[in-house]
Amino acid sequence: MTAAIKRNSTAELQALDRQHLHPFTDNAELAKIGSRVIAKAEGTYLFDSDGNKMLDAFAGLWCVNIGYGRKSMAQVGYDQLLELPYYNTFFKTTHPPVAELTKLLVDMTPKQFNHVFYGLSGSDANDTIVRMVRTYWNLKKQPTKKTIISRWNGYHGSTMVAASLGGMNYMHALADLPLPGHAHIRQPYWYGDGGDMSPDEFGKVAAKALEDKILELGAENVAAFIGEPIQGAGGVIIPPATYWPEIQKICKKYDLLLIADEVICGFGRTGYMFASEYFNIEADFMTLAKGLTSGYMPLSAIMVADRVAEVLNSCGDFNHGFTYSGHPVSCAVAIENIRIIREEKLVERVHSETGPYLAKRLEEFRDHPLVGEVRSLGFVGAIELVKDKKARKTFEPIGQTGTICRDHCVKNGLIMRATRDTMLMSPPLMWTNAHIDEFMKLAKVALDATAKDVGVK
Repeated sequence: MTAAIKRNSTAELQALDRQHLHPFTDNAELAKIGSRVIAKAEGTYLFDSDGNKMLDAFAGLWCVNIGYGRKSMAQVGYDQLLELPYYNTFFKTTHPPVAELTKLLVDMTPKQFNHVFYGLSGSDANDTIVRMVRTYWNLKKQPTKKTIISRWNGYHGSTMVAASLGGMNYMHALADLPLPGHAHIRQPYWYGDGGDMSPDEFGKVAAKALEDKILELGAENVAAFIGEPIQGAGGVIIPPATYWPEIQKICKKYDLLLIADEVICGFGRTGYMFASEYFNIEADFMTLAKGLTSGYMPLSAIMVADRVAEVLNSCGDFNHGFTYSGHPVSCAVAIENIRIIREEKLVERVHSETGPYLAKRLEEFRDHPLVGEVRSLGFVGAIELVKDKKARKTFEPIGQTGTICRDHCVKNGLIMRATRDTMLMSPPLMWTNAHIDEFMKLAKVALDATAKDVGVK
């Protein structure tokens, strides 16, 4: 019989955690105040070590699409651990879970994708894509095509290469980034940057920035463009309908590879299995992670288009990979995760029922004195906080009001993320309309309290 697990108190856990260097955290400040200890999760609710219950409107970190506590996910992982807990996929070797998941991903992604490469995170997947892009152009005897263009405020991971791909200045500043071979253009952020232009007009203007950058650098030096269909960590920037068609025209005109980073958007987040379907993006690479396993196990996958794979397969050994590429337990869990998404029709429900209901309810916040804009697609959304609604004037210093609102959310039993002064949400796909109603009540309490704190009436 298994002995009961003895749980330490919150104070004991905080003491044990004090030398843990946390990601994206002011660790000096954290050492003084102590970590928030999340001890348990069930469905869409988190419970901290003091027993406080919180509605998770962020699905962990954009990833727990099927919700917490799925027993079949635990059982599949357990069974695989007993049968084959680990083996590598190097040197012409495979195993059943990775072979079966590969077939599944090929069948469910857009038709040009018939090849998969595995890692453990979106960061290492995008690192791998950079390696593949450079190898592709070298094999095509165009070795000067090296630079990859992406967008300011985009996010593609936090390794040295992935952070260089991304356009987060605060990440660049700490480590002398971006590395050579990376360039950035404006983001398709109509609310903040569109001025008097209509969204459609602005979408074309924002896309033209790609052509301008290509001409500045020389098309013979530019290898690819990478973008999230919707910029997630940058503030849920949903591009105008005219944006992606223009981006694709420009990539074809100047012979660039196109990379769709679907780490956040993939596996139903937008009410489509992949956001590329909604925006009609015909990419050469698709980056997958997060919702691939709903965060139950680490896993990433790169979908590689046929025209790229044919060239890469002509080079002999592709000398790149990771110890845990195609890990059998992660792959088995991913298969079960996809089964749940399909059998429960979670994507269809978000597309036709709960996503439209969330969008309708969010519209109610447009009348709130603190809210300048709400925007959403499926189950990814944003509530943008401004000082002056008519002038679209932001708060100074930027980010302080968002932090105040986030803290009110947590205090009130709601998990949202603040990016600058925009409150972000990406709830589990298993949310019902009742969960959305609960979210609205909790979010309004936080917005009202924040407005009082910052003096907006």
